[in-house]
Amino acid sequence: LLHLPEAHHEHLRRSSQGMTAGLQPFLSDAVVVLRAPTQVWSREDGEIGPHSLDTASIDGVFHGDTRFIRATRVRYGTDAATHAPEWISRSADSASDARFEALLRRLDDRTPDPKIRLTRRRVVADGRMTEEFTLFSHLAEPVELAIEVTVTPDATPMQLVKSGTGGGAPIERTSAGDAVELTAGESSMRLQAPGAEVTEAGDDLALTWRVTCPPRSSVTVSWRVDLDDPSLVVRGTTRQVDWALEPVEGIDPRLFRWLRQALDDLDALRLTLPGNPDEFFAAGAPWFFTLFGRDSLWAARLFLSVDPGMAASTLRVLGRLQGSTADPATAEQPGKIAHELRAGTLTMPGEGISLPPLYYGTVDATPLWITLLAEAHEAGMPEAEVRDLLPTMHDALDWVIASANADGFLDYVDETGHGLSNQGWKDSGDSIQWRDGSLANGPIALSEVQGYAYEAAVRAADLLDSLEEDGAERLRSWAAELRTRFRERFWVETPEGRYPAIALDRDGRAVDTLTSNAGHLLGTGILDLDEERTVADLLIGPSMSSGFGLRTMSTDAGGYWPLSYHGGSVWAHDTAIVARGMARAGLADQARELVDGMLAAAEAFAYRMPELHAGDAASDVTVPAPYPAACRPQAWSAAAAVVCHEILTAPR
Repeated sequence: LLHLPEAHHEHLRRSSQGMTAGLQPFLSDAVVVLRAPTQVWSREDGEIGPHSLDTASIDGVFHGDTRFIRATRVRYGTDAATHAPEWISRSADSASDARFEALLRRLDDRTPDPKIRLTRRRVVADGRMTEEFTLFSHLAEPVELAIEVTVTPDATPMQLVKSGTGGGAPIERTSAGDAVELTAGESSMRLQAPGAEVTEAGDDLALTWRVTCPPRSSVTVSWRVDLDDPSLVVRGTTRQVDWALEPVEGIDPRLFRWLRQALDDLDALRLTLPGNPDEFFAAGAPWFFTLFGRDSLWAARLFLSVDPGMAASTLRVLGRLQGSTADPATAEQPGKIAHELRAGTLTMPGEGISLPPLYYGTVDATPLWITLLAEAHEAGMPEAEVRDLLPTMHDALDWVIASANADGFLDYVDETGHGLSNQGWKDSGDSIQWRDGSLANGPIALSEVQGYAYEAAVRAADLLDSLEEDGAERLRSWAAELRTRFRERFWVETPEGRYPAIALDRDGRAVDTLTSNAGHLLGTGILDLDEERTVADLLIGPSMSSGFGLRTMSTDAGGYWPLSYHGGSVWAHDTAIVARGMARAGLADQARELVDGMLAAAEAFAYRMPELHAGDAASDVTVPAPYPAACRPQAWSAAAAVVCHEILTAPR
């Protein structure tokens, strides 16, 4: 959600001027406990830190896009001396509930078996974090000690955390017994520590409990923070879900371990807009706790077989934000589906990007919305709900058809100079490359977007027929012409073979790099059966398939690098979309080969698949290297598990 409370706008502007670039925090070695829009990031031992402002760290207690707590530190002992617990394990009851186990050997007896342990339980809800510390003793005599938690409050916008530059807004404090109120502009935090002595230690708050643990018994203390930001443009949800896919005999057991984690994460990533119960999936933690048109649509689409209701509600949410006017500053156009929603302008220090709160800079969300509506209808979305969205679908179709350029293809270009230069799913600035590694010049017409548009027109025509509505033939005629144009203009032949180019550049030339984009065409209908097999066989070849999933770019390309965000890395959702297309095209063996790679990656990442990982070959490494700044959990990466389930359990 990368939003800024109003009190932070001027602070961020001043902080960004003359700022040297920081280092984006790594996420791969951090632990997250979440319930959107609240998340807590820590170390493996549960400690939140580091305490120094000089070190870039994701650690903290966040609500929306503000970090409210920057660090915590746990100590135990007596008035004479305190010590750090020795943390030995971590477990999770759910995405929102984690436990960290420690030993307190300084208070123990001298026998070999540890007899005093401390359990730290962290529970996250919408707008709240609670921690319980339970001391368990197996000693024959009572144990008297102090448990101390030092808390460092904060008020740093997420985008400054992401940039590694830091710099929180001023915080005001009001104490009342064991509770403290902290405010920074509109944002506020209430900290409560029942039974504790709460003291100020510089910028920190020290919470101290003096307890006696009876022999062979336990004692528990707790503290919590309630977080509020009235400027938030998203809300959590209280609806309970019971999503489950049961193990099937003969299916790789890794699939069901992945599914359990994925369904739990997707539950915790659900959001709503204020005043409306319709849910959608937040794109991912920590940076993207908000509505993303493309991401939320793909996550709901991949998840369709589990809960069609998530697709229906996502369609309604995005339909209410559909463009109605032409505004180059926001990239809004009549009929266009939005890209991102925030409460304030997003400024990325050092990247030259400044996006408005409601931004429409996406070329693919609109056709994806249309196709999801048709698929949701087939999956059981009530006809009355579908009919309510037909005006939105017609406006979206008008945008798709009107957006085709002089060559008849959908393309994009940033008109502001500070928006996204690439507006497909590979939206980094260097994602559209020629085989020699040079960048293509825009406007850019992406190959997969033409496939999305073709599929949207055909599926919309089928939907109109099923509802006995007019307009189907016009759509089929337009789609057929697009299909012919695509075949004439996009196919290239290189030393790697014959395949659809990633894009056409501003001069209409086919950008000839072999990428995973070609795989998104599978199952859309824009290719014939022989063409689909040709593409599928190339994609499961050694230059594209890493053995842990599908690379975004071929190893034979000049710009390939296994840790490039879109130029050689592996994305789980990308691989799942391609495998899904293979299955729909009747290429089950190729689809299963990609699924095998995803299962190997899921196992390596303890079944919480990150946003992306390195594209190194499984023949060279036993586990894939993490992309250190990758979000996790990520909604469409989690939903990829559902597609794998569909492929592996489909009749052979």
